[in-house]
Amino acid sequence: MPIAHDIVLAAPARTPFGDFGGSLRDIPLTQLAVHAARASMARSGLADADIDHLVYANTVPVDPDSLFGARVISGAMGLPHTVPALTVSRGCGAGLQAIVSAAEQIISGHSRVALAGGAENYSRAPFVLRTGRWGHKRGDQNLQDWLENTYRDPFTREYMGQTAENLAREHGHHRQDMDDWALMSQQRAAQAMASGFLARQIEPIELRQGKGVRLMSQDEFPRPDITLARLQQLRPSFDAQGQVTAGNSSGVTDGAAFVTVLDAQAARERGVKAEARLLDWATVGVEPRLMGMGPVPAVRQLLQRNQLTVSDIDYFEINEAFAVVNLHAERELGLPRERTNLYGGGISIGHPPGATGLRMTMTAMHHLHDTGGRYAVMALCIGAGQGMALLIENLLRPH
Repeated sequence: MPIAHDIVLAAPARTPFGDFGGSLRDIPLTQLAVHAARASMARSGLADADIDHLVYANTVPVDPDSLFGARVISGAMGLPHTVPALTVSRGCGAGLQAIVSAAEQIISGHSRVALAGGAENYSRAPFVLRTGRWGHKRGDQNLQDWLENTYRDPFTREYMGQTAENLAREHGHHRQDMDDWALMSQQRAAQAMASGFLARQIEPIELRQGKGVRLMSQDEFPRPDITLARLQQLRPSFDAQGQVTAGNSSGVTDGAAFVTVLDAQAARERGVKAEARLLDWATVGVEPRLMGMGPVPAVRQLLQRNQLTVSDIDYFEINEAFAVVNLHAERELGLPRERTNLYGGGISIGHPPGATGLRMTMTAMHHLHDTGGRYAVMALCIGAGQGMALLIENLLRPH
C-alpha cells in the first residue's frame, strides 16, 4: 500500500555541478550544501524558525567538518540549535534517501517541515596513509586513494564499471546502443541548457577568480560538441574487450541540491507553494555484480504497490550511471524513450551521488509543471547491489 500521510515537496534548488578537479574543487563540501539549502529556503519563503529537521545525504565526507555534515550545514545556515540534523547514505540513491528519510520523520510525527538535500565534492577526496598513526619499520609506504573505494564493489572489488560490463555481457546489450544513448544524453542536456530549463534549478555560486569573483551559473560537465564518431573512438575503461567507456558512463562531478519536504497542512499554514506530492518509494536488493539492474525491480515494485503501469507514468528519470543501466531498464520495463531523461542525465550533467536523486526529482517536478503531466518516477541503481525508486504527483496541474 502507498503511504497514507500527505507529504509535499517544494522549492527545489541546486548548485551548478562542477567537473572533477574543476571550478568547485576548492569549495568545502558543507559550503556547497549550505548554498543549495539556503536557496531552497529562499524559494519557499520559509523562515529559520519554520524548519524542524534537516536531512543531508553524502557518500564521501571529504573535509573534517563534513564528518558531522548535516549538523554543520544546519549551524552554518543559522538554524536554531534545537533543530536536529541527520546524515544519511544509500550510495548512488543517497539523494532520494534524504527525501525519504525526511518524509519518514513527518510520517512518524517527529517533523512537519524539513529540508532534504545532499552534496558531494569528490575533487576534495584525500589520500590516506594507513601506516602513519602507528609507524612502520622501514621502506616505502603507499598512500591510498580514499575515492578508490567509492568506485569498487565491496564484495568482489570489481570497479562499478566492471559490473556494468557484466550486465551488458549477460543481458545482451551492445556498445553501439550505449554510445547512441550517450550522444542522446549530451544532446538533450545541451538543449536543456540552451532553453533555460536547467537554469531554473540552479542557484549560481560566486567563485574567486584572481583578485575578483566570477559567477558560475551553468553545469560544467556537459559536452555539447561531442559526436558519435568521437564516442566510438574511446577505448573501454574497465575491460580491454569490453564496451563501457568514459563516454557512455556517468561523469564525476561536484555539487549540492536541496528540496523542502513538508506535511501538506504545514505547507498551507505557512503559505508554501506545494509543487508535488510524495506518493511512495521502493528499495530493493539485487546481485552486487549486476548492480545496474537495480532500477528494474525497484520500479516494478513501486508501480505494483500503487496499482499503476508504465503507461500511467508521464515521465521517468533513470540515473545514467552507465548507459547500459538505462538500456536495460528501457527494455525490461518497456519505458518509452520520449518520456525518459529528456534533459540529460548522469552521462552529460554528471553524477554526485548525494545530490543526483534530488537533481532528478527537481527535473521531474519541472517537467510535470511544464507539460501538465500527473505522475513521475525517479530510479537509480546503487553500488553493492540495490535499486531505489520514488513516485511523485504533480500538484500544479491545470484544472
